[in-house]
Amino acid sequence: MTTPFKGIIAYPVTPFRADGSIDAAMLTRLVERMIDAGVHAIAPLGSTGESAYLDDDEWRLAAETSIAAVARRVPTVIGISELTTQGAIRRARFAERLGADAVMVLPVSYWKLTEAEIMAHYRAIGDAVGLPIMLYNNPATSGIDMSPEFIARICREVPSVTMVKESTGDLQRMHRLDQLTEGRVPFYNGSNPLAFAALNAGAAGWCTAAPNLNAALPLALYEAITAGDLARARAVFRRQLPLLQFIVKIGLPTSVKAGLRLQGIDAGDPRLPLRGLDAEHEATLAAILAALEE
Repeated sequence: MTTPFKGIIAYPVTPFRADGSIDAAMLTRLVERMIDAGVHAIAPLGSTGESAYLDDDEWRLAAETSIAAVARRVPTVIGISELTTQGAIRRARFAERLGADAVMVLPVSYWKLTEAEIMAHYRAIGDAVGLPIMLYNNPATSGIDMSPEFIARICREVPSVTMVKESTGDLQRMHRLDQLTEGRVPFYNGSNPLAFAALNAGAAGWCTAAPNLNAALPLALYEAITAGDLARARAVFRRQLPLLQFIVKIGLPTSVKAGLRLQGIDAGDPRLPLRGLDAEHEATLAAILAALEE
C-alpha cells in the first residue's frame, strides 16, 4: 500500500476552555492555521494532543473535530495509544468511520509486553480496520522499545503496517530499518532535534508539534532537503533548533500551549498533572519565538 504521508506532519495540541472542556472551535482554528501555512498532513491525538489525558468522549470529540476541520485537504492520521487491544480497535474503527486516512498506533505497557503480544496487538487492529497503520516507537512515553529487527518483522507479517515513526532519537535505527525493509517501508522522524539528520538520511517526513508555533521553518527545512540544498537546510535547521530543543525539554503540550498564548492564541492550560510554564521558562520561550521573527 502506497502511503500518502510525506513532508511535515503537524501535531495540533488539544485546546481546553477555562472549565477544562475541549474547545472545539479553537481546535478547528489551530488545524486551519497549520493547513494554511502549508503543512503536508495533520496528526491529532498524539502526545502533543494530550491523548493520554482524555476520556473516551473527549477523544472522540477531538478526532471528529480535527477530521472535519481538515476536510480532506491534506491526509489525517489519528493517534491511538491504548493499554488494551480492545480499546485500540474501538478507536481505530471510530477513526475509520470518520474518514481518517491512517491511524498511528503506539503500544503502551503496564505489564511488560512480549514481542508476541505486541505483534498480536498490531495484527488485531489491522484485521479490524481497512486503514493503513503507522507503527510508532517511542519508549520514552510508552514503556516499550521495539528494535528495528522486530519492527521489520511486524511490517512483513501485518500488511496494514505500512509506515514507521521512530522517536528514539537514534539515527542508526532508521538506517537499520531502511536496510532490513530494503527501502520499502517509509520511516518518519519523531525526534525534533534530529530532524535535519533524519530527513537527510531518507526519512519520508517529520512528525512534529513545531508548526503550532512556526510552520515556515520546518517546511523550509523539508523543501531544502528535497531540493538537495544541504547548506540551506543546515542553516534553516540551526535557526529553529533552539525552539525544537526547548519544546522537547519542557514537554510538548506545556511548551506549545505557552507559546500559543505568547502569540495571542489561548489554547488553555495543559491538563493536570501537567502544569503551565513558570515565569522564567516563559521568558526564555518568548525570546526564542521573538528571534525567529527577526
